[in-house]
Amino acid sequence: MKISRIDHLGIAVKSIDEVLPYFENVLGLKCYNIEEVEDQKVKTAFLKVGEVKLELLEPTSEESAVAKFLANGGRGVHHVAFAVEDGVANALAECTEKEIRLIDQTPRAGAENMMIAFLHPKTTAGILTELCEPKK
Repeated sequence: MKISRIDHLGIAVKSIDEVLPYFENVLGLKCYNIEEVEDQKVKTAFLKVGEVKLELLEPTSEESAVAKFLANGGRGVHHVAFAVEDGVANALAECTEKEIRLIDQTPRAGAENMMIAFLHPKTTAGILTELCEPKK
């Protein structure tokens, strides 16, 4: 797998509206996109720091993975997303060969017109890892 960069850090929050002033008014970052990803049951807000994006994740349902993360005491960094140059499907195949546990068996649609897939933290040093590439 060829990773080109960290695409974004996913940050779990209870309310985007409550935390956005910190990022914009204190840190001086600018939110450039807010969208809902219905199948993941989250609302997202994106900010940029250099070439890396911060993705604020607000659950829209108690059944979302982000809601469960927050309910279990999680708060803050939820996942690290890496951009892959050779395609998410190829990266998943390579991970399977290396006995990495997959959350997503195939790529799926994500925010910002990306194809994504997650690797299970039990086999990734405890880090929920997302692999992503722009939709073609």
